[in-house]
Amino acid sequence: VQLQASGGGLVQAGDSLRLSCAASGRTSSTYLMGWFRQAPGKEREFVSSIRWSGSSTYYSDSVKGRFTISRDNAQNRVYLQMNSLKPEDTAVYYCAASVTKTKYDYWGQGTQVTVSS
Repeated sequence: VQLQASGGGLVQAGDSLRLSCAASGRTSSTYLMGWFRQAPGKEREFVSSIRWSGSSTYYSDSVKGRFTISRDNAQNRVYLQMNSLKPEDTAVYYCAASVTKTKYDYWGQGTQVTVSS
């Protein structure tokens, strides 16, 4: 599975952005798609995930109520709608795919999100 994240940019606090992750390859074997982020000097952290089939979604407490994850199986894309952005959301955002169900097996290259105050 190959993943390509896009949609990052520079916005002001309170603005919105939508990230997109395009998946290609053996996507039929994908179990879970996730978004992670890594801020400068910090460890990578979980943001949100969605089952490739079904409707289950998961969010970290820091983004719950502000971010929404969705998918388009026909287009092999996963989206992360980010509203009410805060400066602390500034990070490189990565999409990832889990095939083995025990870990995220494939990672995209990341897209930079910068939120100015």
